[in-house]
Amino acid sequence: MHLLVTRPEPDAMKLAGRLEQNGHDTIVEPLMRLSFEDADPIDLDGASALIATSRNALRALRGSPALAAARNVPIFVVGKATATEARNMGFERILVGAGRAADLVPAIAATQDSTDGLLVHLAGDTLAFDIKSELELLGFRVLQPTVYRMEAAQAFSPSTIDAFTDGDIEGVILMSPQTARIYAHLVARYRLNYALPKIVHFCMSSAIVRGLAALGEVPVAIPERPTLDGLLAEIELTAAQWDE
Repeated sequence: MHLLVTRPEPDAMKLAGRLEQNGHDTIVEPLMRLSFEDADPIDLDGASALIATSRNALRALRGSPALAAARNVPIFVVGKATATEARNMGFERILVGAGRAADLVPAIAATQDSTDGLLVHLAGDTLAFDIKSELELLGFRVLQPTVYRMEAAQAFSPSTIDAFTDGDIEGVILMSPQTARIYAHLVARYRLNYALPKIVHFCMSSAIVRGLAALGEVPVAIPERPTLDGLLAEIELTAAQWDE
């Protein structure tokens, strides 16, 4: 399949590489840019555990003077890819979720005592799930510094517009609700809706599909497991059906 990859860098090129190894063609069009400007300081005083629901949070921590102290406390991470990032940064006590921020709440409640100290959630400026409020309902105290921001793309590149116009794009990969909303806005801006019936939109979750609501009914595919491996498996399944 000819796939449009919308992830921010540096993850976009890594994903494109995996797709190309599987025989797909890719266009890399990041629809958000990672920024650490104007980030909140990371204060771990009294912290009993960290929470990272994105690898970007760990990338922010990597450049922080708090990193050395952070390695001394347990860290809850959203999935395997974030766990790998934490391991590469020197963390040893890593508790891995099932792929969604919501899945971390029962895992934290089962292993942490609300009287142990602060939980520090290293957050982005836009959250798909309010983990802080959910944990506070269970009696935990949660500090939530905004350690990174995602800046929306303002345009499609000319090559991407040409690919839509020529009918070359067969699938679009969307991995966050915010990305889906940006994509929908740009499709409408460039009046590319006519191309959508022949494009499968690979979305990590139903929440991401809802980000496409402004486009009306479009072909979508959601993996059984909300993980990158699950999404890649869904792409392979769809590609096999595409070739029949």
